[in-house]
Amino acid sequence: MATRRSTGSAGTQLVEIQGRRVRLTNLDKVLYPETGTTKADVIGYYSAIAPYLLPYTQNRPATRKRWVHGVGTADDPGEVFFQKNLDASTPDWIARVDIEHSDHHNTYPLVNDLPTLVWLAQMASLEVHVPQWRVDGRGARRNPDRLVLDLDPGPGAGLPECVEVARSARVILEGMGLTPMPVTSGSKGIHLYARLDGTQTSERVSDVAHELARVLEADMPGLVVSDMKKSKREGKVLVDWSQNSGAKTTIAPYSLRGRSHPTVAVPRSWEELDDPDLGHLDYTAVLTRMEKRDDPLAVILDEDGAAIDDADRLTVYRSKRDASKTPEPVPEETPAQGNDDTFVIQDHYARRHHHDFRLERNGVLVSWAVPKGTPGLGEKNRLAVQTEDHPLDYATFEGSIPKGEYGAGTVTIWDAGTYETEKWRENEIIVTLTGREGGGLREKAKIALIHTGRGDDAKNWLMHRMELEGTYTAEEGEARDVAGGGKRATGRKQVTDGKQATDGSGADASPDLPVAPAARRTVGGSSRSSARLPEPMLATRGTTSDVSDGDWAFEMKWDGIRCLARIEDGEVRLGSRNGIDLTVTFPDVAAALAEAFPGDAVLDAEIVALTKGRPDFGRLQNRLGLTKEADVARAAAQIEADVMVFDVLESEGRDVSREPYSERRALLEELATVRTGTTSGRSRVQVPPAFEGDVESAVSTSRRLGLEGVVAKRTDSPYRPGRRSRDWIKLPHERTQEVVIIGWRPGNNSLADSVGSLLVAVPGDDGELEYAGRVGTGFTENHRRRIRSLLDSRARKTPTVDVPRPDANDANWVRADLVGEVTFSEWTQTGRLRHPVWRGLRTDKSPKDVTRDAG
Repeated sequence: MATRRSTGSAGTQLVEIQGRRVRLTNLDKVLYPETGTTKADVIGYYSAIAPYLLPYTQNRPATRKRWVHGVGTADDPGEVFFQKNLDASTPDWIARVDIEHSDHHNTYPLVNDLPTLVWLAQMASLEVHVPQWRVDGRGARRNPDRLVLDLDPGPGAGLPECVEVARSARVILEGMGLTPMPVTSGSKGIHLYARLDGTQTSERVSDVAHELARVLEADMPGLVVSDMKKSKREGKVLVDWSQNSGAKTTIAPYSLRGRSHPTVAVPRSWEELDDPDLGHLDYTAVLTRMEKRDDPLAVILDEDGAAIDDADRLTVYRSKRDASKTPEPVPEETPAQGNDDTFVIQDHYARRHHHDFRLERNGVLVSWAVPKGTPGLGEKNRLAVQTEDHPLDYATFEGSIPKGEYGAGTVTIWDAGTYETEKWRENEIIVTLTGREGGGLREKAKIALIHTGRGDDAKNWLMHRMELEGTYTAEEGEARDVAGGGKRATGRKQVTDGKQATDGSGADASPDLPVAPAARRTVGGSSRSSARLPEPMLATRGTTSDVSDGDWAFEMKWDGIRCLARIEDGEVRLGSRNGIDLTVTFPDVAAALAEAFPGDAVLDAEIVALTKGRPDFGRLQNRLGLTKEADVARAAAQIEADVMVFDVLESEGRDVSREPYSERRALLEELATVRTGTTSGRSRVQVPPAFEGDVESAVSTSRRLGLEGVVAKRTDSPYRPGRRSRDWIKLPHERTQEVVIIGWRPGNNSLADSVGSLLVAVPGDDGELEYAGRVGTGFTENHRRRIRSLLDSRARKTPTVDVPRPDANDANWVRADLVGEVTFSEWTQTGRLRHPVWRGLRTDKSPKDVTRDAG
């Protein structure tokens, strides 16, 4: 806090924080009686933790839980106020957003800076809750950018059970291409977060999370429940998927909790979850912790380490213009916000004449290109394609944009003036325009814009000229028949006999508008949109025993980026497994596929970067996310990308996905003009062989080649787009280690009478046993019962090897004559097993048979 001075009564201070003045009162008031934690302590915590907390609350409407008189005690909890709306006493400098609900609207604060966070702490808002979605610079709600699962233990369950469920959920989420990270909630359980790309709605994400919860319940019926009924939760963990709903919120990472002790929702590493003593942390422990480490949850943030990307809304505008070559205004930064009441409609004589429709909002001109021009009363609805935000100075711009520059042509003002906002939502805008005398509108006009686009057409809106006294909702607007057409307006293009059809509104897309090249094809001089890429079929993680029955083929598992490719009329479109367009990022791959597959096809493949013939995902990461042509070209020159094609879904317009794998594989090899090379040099496209025979040989070959593992596929299986199936079994390589059990520690809660973790040892260089760490995951209930009975008969008073004091606490020691087996990721520098997971007892082995796996 920059400046502090006392004013008024004792205990009141006026402080200046980043140029904002905040009045602090009753700083010595105790908010946590059991620990004596005061309001000053709370403000101090939030001030110190702000750099870590704010990225997770930026531009998210915040709901606050306030304990004005303190949290009370465990026996006598304090009164809590759940507050959404801002009241009249809120400082005017606090960022806020209006959110429309079904029958009312609320004004929520946006916790975007340190002064706002301190103000919340002053108001005893101990808990900050936010949704999984953000608002953009116009206050419109965006799609969620993160998925969250709340693992909530019921009576008789606790953190150990949550950890076990978290690890199972991690396997599934990683199989979906996501990177989950845990947060101990500071209350009872664990939250799992994973970053999303923002292409799916809250409803869709919620459906996926619900299905994931059901899968976990089916896999772990004795431990997991997805139904919130309390009667079903005894001794189990509720996988609460509902917080992905657009109407729900979750405690923000690094927020305090309003419990008897000042615990915090703390991001943790997966290694920390290995600790059998894992517990919730209070704010003092968190402050000490963050002095020594980075934020483990930062992987869910944007690439620049921030959770917002709307700070400068003219970045895209400037990237398309050279101020030295165009007369258009190109300000160095986004100017201060105006009055949100200016509009301009410009005639743009570019390759195709169209209108540019612009409304001032939050310091920029929100802009649409209207190919058929602004509609008059009684005229057909028009397609309006949203373009990049423009600077406010553009409202008065008229002139000629030079040939060769973006938007080249002549711009004149068709009409301009002021507007009044009736509605401004994410999917619906209604404004009344008052133009200038002699302007093109001729009179006051009410314009409705309805967002209709999805996927490749996400920028498409429908523009409707309304009667001044009339109004309708977005739902009515989408459902009504368009004037003169009798068809439902959707804003999407349809393909009929190779010609572009309109959306029923008479609207057409102008070729000079910014439409992604990958979404366009040229047939007989007319453009048409390509069909949507299917979702890939997914494999289930398994073991070699899962492929013992039936006929299987074995493919090597490549460590790269899953990719589906549509080849049509010699052009290629690439898409990731989660729907991201990869064409602009890997144009070299697209070109290579067009050469290797001369016919139309839809292929399943993996993009890889090879080092000495082996995939190197670290190198490939240097090409991910690049979209600017210069950046892509530079990276492609340094890092060649290859593509391993392993399946075909369509050929020459024929769907072959229902045909058996063996037939699809034969067709794939027939279609490709290359295998591993061409006469002009090494091909970027490969169709790696599929092996038939025994799984052990395939796994052995994969290990020898230094690859990631094997994927086993039933030879009679169809391709099931978007589904995870046991017809495909992935067998990633894991390191295994035989270990000698030297002790055990009891579990917590429902595991209090069982084995919580095992203390294990392996022989060192001299053949003597050395402590190798603790194993706390991978046990079934039967494992725990059986091991406990064996350990009780082997009890002794002291350990057979030296064990560090923290691990030795509460340990029970046993004779070192039982051998087990674990999987693990690597050895730590201190000789401990990293990420050990129990596989089972090895009663066929004795301690003298155990050797250290040097890897």
